[in-house]
Amino acid sequence: MPDLLWPGDHHAGEILTDAAVLDALLQVESAWSTALGKAGIAPTEAGVTVGALRDLIADDDVEQIAVEAESGGNPVIPLVRRLRDGLGSSTAGTWLHRGLTSQDVVDTALMLCVADGFDAVLVELDAQAGTLVRLAGDHRHTGMVARTLTQHAVPMTFGLKAAQWLHGVLDAREQVASLTFPVQMGGAAGTSAAVAELSGRGADAGPVAMQTGAIAADILGLAPLTPWHSVRTAVTRSGDAAVGCTDAWGHIANDVLALSRPEIGELSEGSGGSSSTMPHKANPVLSVLIRRAALSAPMLGSTLHLAAADAVEERTAGAWHVEWDALRTLVRRTVVAARQTSLLIGELDVHGDRMQANLAGAGASVRSEQESMATIAGHAPGSEYLGATQQYIDAQLDRARRVATEGS
Repeated sequence: MPDLLWPGDHHAGEILTDAAVLDALLQVESAWSTALGKAGIAPTEAGVTVGALRDLIADDDVEQIAVEAESGGNPVIPLVRRLRDGLGSSTAGTWLHRGLTSQDVVDTALMLCVADGFDAVLVELDAQAGTLVRLAGDHRHTGMVARTLTQHAVPMTFGLKAAQWLHGVLDAREQVASLTFPVQMGGAAGTSAAVAELSGRGADAGPVAMQTGAIAADILGLAPLTPWHSVRTAVTRSGDAAVGCTDAWGHIANDVLALSRPEIGELSEGSGGSSSTMPHKANPVLSVLIRRAALSAPMLGSTLHLAAADAVEERTAGAWHVEWDALRTLVRRTVVAARQTSLLIGELDVHGDRMQANLAGAGASVRSEQESMATIAGHAPGSEYLGATQQYIDAQLDRARRVATEGS
């Protein structure tokens, strides 16, 4: 259900909703039961499909599982109890969840959900890059005033500003594209001792225990990795990528907010928002909402790092638990901001005539640096003062084209 107090939340769809997380938990249990059979640890009939597990969960079970999760501190305990009750004395029921611990299932399920979130973000980043390539190219010669610390500085072009936005978006894309989403399959304390014991291979059981995790990873489409119980890099890197995205989008939103002020009037949102009392207003609502995400993301990311820094022993009390909602909230909000940024720049109105007028109105002040440089060099000031603007624009356009080619 969309969040009434986070306008635009519907853009995130089912990503990391309770229903999506529950389904991911079921996927993990199914993949593990199948992996036990494929590795020769359990009978092949121990494997149970995701569909079969879904059939054991009633529509109102999500809420009840959430309530029951309090007694054990996580939702896996009541979920596994339901599934075993539903499977009864069958081989699948006997072998379900054997060799796993709750942390394995929660961590791996969250990786599944977070991967879905970043798949959606990557689509938007690519769309944004394409839009910004067009804006930078179309406006490479559209003159405007560069502003530093809110004041007029020197001449620039809007094409360069769009290229700088593109620079940030491409940096964010690099972070997202470099993410890996690993399984967590280590058992009670990350030793896989239960799997080794179940295999009956004694001291020679290590390889088959690792193989079982790799098989489950392949089924789930996640990266195989040795257990990482208290090493929270997979979580913090995901958080960092999300914050990197909102940083880049916040920069764009802040520029639009500043340049769309009536007294500047150089940019405006294609479909500005309304006011409940002032009919004349066309508020830059998308920019406001994107900035909102950029301002809230670092705190959520810092919660993930705080939890990682508080890691102790083989499962951290409280710090592991605080990650779940922080990660869910951060990733959902990042997906929302991704979509809103695509809409913002896709519909952005660029008022080149106003940019030129403001540049002309700034008068000689924006040429003062040029005058001083020319005096030092002993020659008359040049006809323009744009330096390597065109080369810097081309550098980002070329980079975007390389990324697009590599991704195709």
